[in-house]
Amino acid sequence: MAPKISRALKPLLTRRSLTTRNTSQPKHPSLAILDDYLNTSAPHFAGIAPSQLQITTFNDTIVPLNAAAATRLVERLRPFDLISTVRERTAFPGSLLRQLPNLKLLLATGTQFEMFDLATARELGISVVSAPGLGRTDQAGPSRPNIKMGSAHPTTQHTWALILALARNVAADDAVIKAGTGWQSGLATGLSGLTLGTVGLGRLGAAVARIAHLAWGMRVICWSENLTQQKADQMAAAVGLPTDSGISGGKTFQAVSKAELFRGADVVSMHYVLSDRSRGIVGAKELDHMKPSALLINTSRGPLIDQHALIDTLEQGKIRGAALDVYDIEPLPLTSPWRKTNYWGQAGRSALLTTPHMGYVNEDLMNTWYAETAENVERWLQGQDVLHRLA
Repeated sequence: MAPKISRALKPLLTRRSLTTRNTSQPKHPSLAILDDYLNTSAPHFAGIAPSQLQITTFNDTIVPLNAAAATRLVERLRPFDLISTVRERTAFPGSLLRQLPNLKLLLATGTQFEMFDLATARELGISVVSAPGLGRTDQAGPSRPNIKMGSAHPTTQHTWALILALARNVAADDAVIKAGTGWQSGLATGLSGLTLGTVGLGRLGAAVARIAHLAWGMRVICWSENLTQQKADQMAAAVGLPTDSGISGGKTFQAVSKAELFRGADVVSMHYVLSDRSRGIVGAKELDHMKPSALLINTSRGPLIDQHALIDTLEQGKIRGAALDVYDIEPLPLTSPWRKTNYWGQAGRSALLTTPHMGYVNEDLMNTWYAETAENVERWLQGQDVLHRLA
């Protein structure tokens, strides 16, 4: 039986315990690696001893859709001195940064940082660095071409994987063969001579359009808010194409109005930067303009397309199909209509092909990002200047 402690002794013991904790050695700095769904980061941080840094890896994402989830996210992140993130899987607005008093270094990846409040980070003295995807500066890890060159970006490949898979019924045919319910699910769509419409003509849009022109002899039309024909010609030249080698001698990349693009394209591919102005830039009106045989591809950002309007369009079978790699909420909730099985492509509904935001998730790029992140962590621990600083 445990000895009883008198009431008189309890306060003394409590104070002694607090004193012992307060005079212990300072704790080691801690790093949270967020949203590492596939445990890709582990080998890159293996050389950092636990005596130098306490590392915790989270394989899930907390999406702060309500107050309870927002509180869970803060509670998860508050203890850490360093936080490593993957693109926009977890956003860092000022409201979150202000609740992380221990945070000293925020390690981002990629080349776009709309989801990070850099001004607030500077105000709070939080250093923010990027991993641009080029490789470690000490040559100790993988290196790769600059992803700012659209042809080198894995999203270019993924866009064409989705276009071809949707046009050729790849997923539908695979499903019926494995289920033993059929053989051929339907006739495929040939792309040669059809029209590709790119919503946005930046480095990725131009890279996708280049392949359409060279591989399939497709006519390319394009639109963005400020796109002129001069700019379209410049983008054609930037990807190594003549400016006037389109079908029947027209422009290689033809700038058109938004309505013309949605009315004329057989394949519409989204390549637009998400902002307050571009949110919902494709809505019911644009979707109604599309041909019944048209395909819609989105590897850019989910909120660019009005999701309710898109669901309505597909449920009514107004276009042949859509292929989506991005969504309003990621990861997709289990209740999302995009997760319905034995539903899309049936009973007059349009075909639907989905992937879990894999556009940039290449083995070499993800490992390069983590290698660069690990190098910055090592430099921070050694008191050296961090690289690729944003704030």
